[in-house]
Amino acid sequence: MILLTAGETYERMFGIDWQLLADSTLTIIAVFVLFAIMSYFLFNPARKMLTDRQAKIKGELDDAKANMDEANRLREEYEAKLAGINKEAESILSEARKKALASENRIVAEAKEEAARIMERARMEAELEKKKVSDEVKTEIISVASLMAGKVVAASIDTTVQNQLIDETLKEMGKDTWLN
Repeated sequence: MILLTAGETYERMFGIDWQLLADSTLTIIAVFVLFAIMSYFLFNPARKMLTDRQAKIKGELDDAKANMDEANRLREEYEAKLAGINKEAESILSEARKKALASENRIVAEAKEEAARIMERARMEAELEKKKVSDEVKTEIISVASLMAGKVVAASIDTTVQNQLIDETLKEMGKDTWLN
């Protein structure tokens, strides 16, 4: 505690007077003006930069969303085309199978026809060969009969002996050979 004696004046540490109030007011005004100037030159560009950056990020997000939507649309389109291509490929394969089956049936039918023609030709050749052999046998029979007739005439045998010789010769050759 400070005790004051009778003639001493006590001065305060802070003396509030008009000068202090004027200085304080000027300081407050100077701070306010400084704040306004800094706000104009520093804060506004910083705010503008932040809003520009925010707009840029929003634009990039919108572009990314648009690109994603486009990619999804293209993917769906390609999947639809792929499904269409698979169906078309299956259709082409099915058509190729049908054509191959038709070709196979046609080739088999042609082969059967050719085999039938070959068999018919072989049968006809066998018939011709049979006729040829039959004609040769008949020629041989005639020559044998001529020889026999010559022998009969040479020996002057009677007709009963001659008929007997012809019958024996025919029996030796076979009845079927003579009739064919």
